Amino acid sequence: MPIAADYPFLDILWTIIVFFAWVIWIWIAITVLADVFRRHDIGGWTKAAWVVFVIVIPFLGVLVYLIAEHDGMQKRGAKQAEAQ
Repeated sequence: MPIAADYPFLDILWTIIVFFAWVIWIWIAITVLADVFRRHDIGGWTKAAWVVFVIVIPFLGVLVYLIAEHDGMQKRGAKQAEAQ
C-alpha cells in the first residue's frame, strides 16, 4: 500500500504553509536580532535586554520590537543599503 494515500492533499498543503510560516518567523527574528546589534544609539545593557526579550518570549519580543522600532529599522536599513 502506498504511504502517500494516508496523507490527504489538504494536509500536505497545510504542512507546507506551516513550514514556510516557520521559515518566515525565523527570518524575522534574525532580522530583529541583526538590527539590535547594528544599532549604535543604545548601550550594551539595552541590547542585552532586547536579545533576552526576543529569545525568552519570541513572539511578543519580536512583535514589540517591530512596533517600537519600525522607523529606526527602516532608516538603518536604508543607510546600510546606501553605504553598500
